[in-house]
Amino acid sequence: METICLITGSSGLIGSESVDFFKDKFDKIVGIDNDMRAYFFGKEASTKWNARKLSSTVDNFEHHDIDIRKVEPLDALFKTYGDAIKLIVHTAAQPSHDWAAQEPFTDFTVNANGTLNLLEMTRKHCPEATFIFTSTNKVYGDTPNYLPLIEKEKRWEIEENHPYYKEGIDENMSIDQTKHSLFGASKVAADVLVQEYGKYFEMNTGIFRGGCLTGPNHSGTQLHGFLSYLMKCAITGDKYTIFGYQGKQVRDNIHSWDLVNMFWHFHQNPRQGEVYNAGGGRYSNCSMAEAIEMCETITGKKMNYEYSETNRIGDHIWWISDVSKFKNHYPGWEHKYNINDILNQIHIAFTERTEA
Repeated sequence: METICLITGSSGLIGSESVDFFKDKFDKIVGIDNDMRAYFFGKEASTKWNARKLSSTVDNFEHHDIDIRKVEPLDALFKTYGDAIKLIVHTAAQPSHDWAAQEPFTDFTVNANGTLNLLEMTRKHCPEATFIFTSTNKVYGDTPNYLPLIEKEKRWEIEENHPYYKEGIDENMSIDQTKHSLFGASKVAADVLVQEYGKYFEMNTGIFRGGCLTGPNHSGTQLHGFLSYLMKCAITGDKYTIFGYQGKQVRDNIHSWDLVNMFWHFHQNPRQGEVYNAGGGRYSNCSMAEAIEMCETITGKKMNYEYSETNRIGDHIWWISDVSKFKNHYPGWEHKYNINDILNQIHIAFTERTEA
């Protein structure tokens, strides 16, 4: 019987990485992507270039221009392949907490209703499949900002005697009573839905709460895609704006390949409604100031940037993901790419795209 991997947001960063990763592990890769990223962030953020690339280079890839908010076309597609669908990787989303406030209906219906539609189609047509959801650390809201943080020369850091110092923030942090941003709230709704379908309907569902997800396939913009957009500005000389916290806010950054490799490990021995923090952890992280220095070193140019005292609402001052729970469940997985690897790959990929 033919095996199918269905990927939503297949032209985006994690979606396209998933297409490439799973192309030799399944008979067919079915991608869903309607380029809403261009609607969210403008033409420069369009992922159509990636859709064309995948269609021309991946022989067993099939692209579908479907809006995940609409049940009828989803139902028809899932019905076509039925229980041949063994893995669903759901990466399609409105990904910016700044943008969400502009159009709350769009944000919520894409992130929450779209996820519900996909869960129902899975339950109806291929209930034995593994369903993987790319959630976000924004489900924890701004709770991390109330940790005992210390300001250092180039970064904020947590006190060394704190339980989070060694590995980072674990999945036991509350997602309640905190400021999420509307984006965070819509992702909380989706996150809990995926957990519930796993626990209530006993489906194989995994929730991966990402830190900064990054890699060379990212169509970075000011509102989404921290490292990608930063490197883009470093190369082009466009002005980059640092929002608040003295530019010392810390992010862990996980390469898209490392995240998709987590999905693969989970699929081989899936669980029901399991939640994992998924980021670069202590292996791959940086502050804004440190990232700017690295970009300047890689490009050999000084960056054109300005500082704004106004931080983004609900933005994290310090975030490092504790990935030890996933490592305990799947000891064969480990990080492959660190922050320097990631920035160098983004630099090469962006330079090649602009020269093409």
